[in-house]
Amino acid sequence: MIVATNSVHSPSAGRRPLSWGTPLTYALALAVAAVSIAPILYVIIGGFRTTPQIVDDPGGLPDPWVFDNYRRVLTQSKFWQQAFNSGVIALGTTLGVVVLGMAAAFVLARYAFRGREALYTFFTLGLLFPAGAAILPLYLMLRDLDLVNSYYAVILPQVAFQLPLTIVILRPFLSAIPRELEDAAAIDGAGRLGFLWRIALPLSRPALVTVGVLAFVASWNAFLLPLLVLGDVNLHTLPLGVQNFSSQFSTDTAGVLAFTSLAMLPALFFFTLAEKQIVGGLQGAVKG
Repeated sequence: MIVATNSVHSPSAGRRPLSWGTPLTYALALAVAAVSIAPILYVIIGGFRTTPQIVDDPGGLPDPWVFDNYRRVLTQSKFWQQAFNSGVIALGTTLGVVVLGMAAAFVLARYAFRGREALYTFFTLGLLFPAGAAILPLYLMLRDLDLVNSYYAVILPQVAFQLPLTIVILRPFLSAIPRELEDAAAIDGAGRLGFLWRIALPLSRPALVTVGVLAFVASWNAFLLPLLVLGDVNLHTLPLGVQNFSSQFSTDTAGVLAFTSLAMLPALFFFTLAEKQIVGGLQGAVKG
């Protein structure tokens, strides 16, 4: 029945229907892209100008192109130390989010027990809880635990606040794995952990990349929590470094733009490389 239906083609089967919505869609997409990309390009190009050039013509191009601002940021500031701190915190947060999120999502997806849906709802309610509302109680707790002025003061709260989104993305992927695969793995002698390590993890790679990139970028760009718990200047991350640099060289607009460009480029580069995996992971989460 299905073969007969597919073998019959109408004369217009090979033609794509003309939709007036397509040009409008492209126009809206270009407008949104322009609004999103223009500030980034302005900051990056502004770093190649001098402050007098920016004052005289804020919307102009560099004339001539000046590379001294970027060289000065890379050689005369604490950029590399702050980049190291940001990297350690972002990687620690990403590792914690992926490992703990995968463990929690696997249990909620593959184990049947009383209260499972209530526990899942409890996790999802975390999406509605703004981190800013808990920042002061969180600081008091970290101070009592003697964690202030350490990487753990940033990593542990970030892992906790990003777990709900991670579980929401991972659980549909793990639930969609056919039960027959688990039964076949059990026949071959694999336990639950063997099934998780050998089958579930490889099949969930797009979702794992998605949650990993989201956690890394969110941690890299975090400002409020590091500002509150990292009083030691030697532990400051790049977002705090941008603030310190702009306060120290408030009249050097071009230098501030150059520092800001260098601070945001790693997150942009990392996000761009994993863009396809992120889209696939989010689509799989929605379908699941």
